[in-house]
Amino acid sequence: MSFDAITSITFSHVLLPLATPISDAKVLTGRQKPMTEVSFLFAEITTRDGHTGIGFSYSKRAGGYAQYAHACEIAPAIIGEDPNDIDKLWQKLVWAGASVGRGGVSTQAIAAVDIGLWDLKARRAGLPLAKLIGAHRDSVQCYNTSGGFLHTPIEEVLKNATHSLESGIAGIKIKVGQPDMRIDLERVAAVRAHIGDNVPLMVDANQQWDRASALRFGRAMEKYELVWIEEPLDAHDAEGHAALAAALDTPIATGEMLSSVAEHVKLIEHRSADIIQPDAPRIGGITQFLKLATLASQAGLQLAPHFAMEIHLHLAAAYPTEPWVEHFDWLAPLFNEELETRDGRMIVPDRPGLGITLTEQARQWTINHQTFTA
Repeated sequence: MSFDAITSITFSHVLLPLATPISDAKVLTGRQKPMTEVSFLFAEITTRDGHTGIGFSYSKRAGGYAQYAHACEIAPAIIGEDPNDIDKLWQKLVWAGASVGRGGVSTQAIAAVDIGLWDLKARRAGLPLAKLIGAHRDSVQCYNTSGGFLHTPIEEVLKNATHSLESGIAGIKIKVGQPDMRIDLERVAAVRAHIGDNVPLMVDANQQWDRASALRFGRAMEKYELVWIEEPLDAHDAEGHAALAAALDTPIATGEMLSSVAEHVKLIEHRSADIIQPDAPRIGGITQFLKLATLASQAGLQLAPHFAMEIHLHLAAAYPTEPWVEHFDWLAPLFNEELETRDGRMIVPDRPGLGITLTEQARQWTINHQTFTA
């Protein structure tokens, strides 16, 4: 029997400008500058039988050029291969660039190809990706982050929260981690008073506290019945997160900054989080995400994937227990399609694959472009 074969992979490096410079706690503590753009690596795959798929990875502030360069170095390794054998191809790409390891830029470059292969497989089957994997639900509860960054005055944060809720989003997340914790406490109190006690509320410190500060803040937050406190400590401090999770009633969420399944396993083994927040483009794509999701489900963890809702909606829909998905409107200019939110939930689209196609604007923002063929 003759199977299909990959005949071309096109990589595009796209810089998406942000309307307003974005600041979280890492900016206020002097560790980073405000974010003005997001870098994307798109992989468009074509096969001998005429099937196509598109996947993407991304980077914030730095790393986008490295992702693009690494992808271009390793892509020839899978030209001519059967696109059905996605895990095999993931391993082949890892070994093609083995000297730089299995995390960071390496896995993020591979992720764009891996996600494109899953999109291709679902498109060929005529199914949304969630259905190809095996969905538990046709919508996922969602929360908004983009309206609650630290550069945003509290009056505007409150207006953004109202707009999000009126647009069918269930929960609100705001950033914390100010050098002066009293400002954080005031902002959380203002948002809780504005949205009421029944609306899900989350906070995100972006790794900017030490253990003592995180515990002090967490205790002050108990009365607000937060859905979770996100990234209170350094992303790799599994023991510190575990101690915090044990000490507080409020759930702890973390994982978005990790770039491999192996790093997440450490969180699971230490019981460092109640909610795990993997990012498929960061950990190597959908193949790796599904492996991690199995481990997280077995450990009884809740799932709340980070960013990239266009991908994570499908993966969250396939998780056994009720997850959350993060609503960001930043990527809207890149895609011709929009995701629908209604009654607090994000609806899985009925379009095949991920259900996305690139806009002409995305093409215009492309700064590097290369195609590899058989």
